[in-house]
Amino acid sequence: MEEIKLKVKNFVVGNFLFGNADGLDDDTSFLEAGILDSTGVMEVVAFLEQQFGVRVDDDELTPENLDSISSIGAFVSRKLQA
Repeated sequence: MEEIKLKVKNFVVGNFLFGNADGLDDDTSFLEAGILDSTGVMEVVAFLEQQFGVRVDDDELTPENLDSISSIGAFVSRKLQA
């Protein structure tokens, strides 16, 4: 799961934070911190599907699955084990 979290963090920092990871930890809420909006979430989903070969269904587009590096790491890990 650590490798997944690192790839997600690098993607978010590179695409949404202009390379500045200050204040971003694994449990930072993307929505509460204003890092991602709905379009950003869709970009992250596209990244996850391409990078890890998982399919994210509409009913899985929830903050519990996609609102932090930790939640995405756990979500992708579950998908890969299924």
